[in-house]
Amino acid sequence: MSKKAIFLKWLPRIVLLLLIFRLGVIPIQITIIQYQTPNPQAIFVLGGGREREQAAAKLAQAYPQFPIWISSGSPPDWTKPYFQEAGISLSRLHLDYCAVDTVTNFTCLVNQFNQRHIQHVYLLTSNSHLPRAQVIGFFVFGSRNITITPIGISTSTAPEPWFPTLRDSLRSIVWILTGRTFFRFHPRVHERSSRDHLLTGSESVRNLATLVQ
Repeated sequence: MSKKAIFLKWLPRIVLLLLIFRLGVIPIQITIIQYQTPNPQAIFVLGGGREREQAAAKLAQAYPQFPIWISSGSPPDWTKPYFQEAGISLSRLHLDYCAVDTVTNFTCLVNQFNQRHIQHVYLLTSNSHLPRAQVIGFFVFGSRNITITPIGISTSTAPEPWFPTLRDSLRSIVWILTGRTFFRFHPRVHERSSRDHLLTGSESVRNLATLVQ
């Protein structure tokens, strides 16, 4: 057997071992971070309903030193006045509209948290959405030395089926390996792109906010 044939025979096994090692390190990373930073340092809200932002405002009142990140939530012309009325300084509020789904909720902001040395965040989303968000957070945030404390918000939404969690777990693993989420293939992105060129300003932001979950 030639050297090339031997290499091709062993390459898939080597890649699989490297993948297992990389993913196996994540629980160790999270354990170390939880020891180093046992308490949350910021509030991270996944867009998808105003009840999430309302819950975040209450939590922010209880922790006045915490910055707040809202990923593709409600439009700024609603969010900013609401938080101001709740007595929360806008200097604490960070609105980001990069995300188009739950995976990109995490991948769009992980670098910002790393740059600010934030290693532990409160994660706010609806109860039905929380299991999938936790799995994605484990892979995306855990691989970048960030741990989460989840807070579920009660809603009337039915529990999610298992498939979105499996799909987004695989996408998160692909992101760890390649740095890509392949969000451009998301059907909601194509739906949005077909009409967003006609929108400007807050209209476009409002349209994007409806896509996330």
